[in-house]
Amino acid sequence: MTRQSIGWAAFAFFLASIPLANWMIGNIGTVCVPNGPCLVPVAPGLMAPSGVLTVGAALVLRDVVQRCLGLHFGLLAILGGTALSAMVAPAPLVVASGVAFALSELADFAVYTPLQRRRLMLAVVASSVIGLVVDSVVFLLLAFGSLGYLPGQVVGKMWAVLIAVPLVRLLRRAVPTPA
Repeated sequence: MTRQSIGWAAFAFFLASIPLANWMIGNIGTVCVPNGPCLVPVAPGLMAPSGVLTVGAALVLRDVVQRCLGLHFGLLAILGGTALSAMVAPAPLVVASGVAFALSELADFAVYTPLQRRRLMLAVVASSVIGLVVDSVVFLLLAFGSLGYLPGQVVGKMWAVLIAVPLVRLLRRAVPTPA
């Protein structure tokens, strides 16, 4: 696979992850709270809204878009993802979803960009952690007015990041540092 084909695939998966996360929050879970999110277990005794795994993956996918297609496409992915997030989120979550998505992806971008040329793995993990914390805090405060699900949100998104790390290692071999 070429750098561009990997980048375009990541771009498509990144954009697809947004409606999937919004749909999952209202439809997939071991418990669905009335007028609230559907929850999944992310660790013993710890629950999180079900979209967390998809959102965690989105943070890594945006990094792959930037690495393979360049800085401008990374920013375009954030802009397109923010618009898509606001369009597909359930009505009560539109503002929370759009604002949380934009701020978390911009935080991810700000951390990833300066690190990625020298330390790709550190860049992906550090930027994803910053992005997932920003996303969790902003989304939970705006959507539910509470940080009650924060530990589960952070742990759930970290699982997605940890699952992606071996894939990023493969990417580093297939797509060396951009010129």
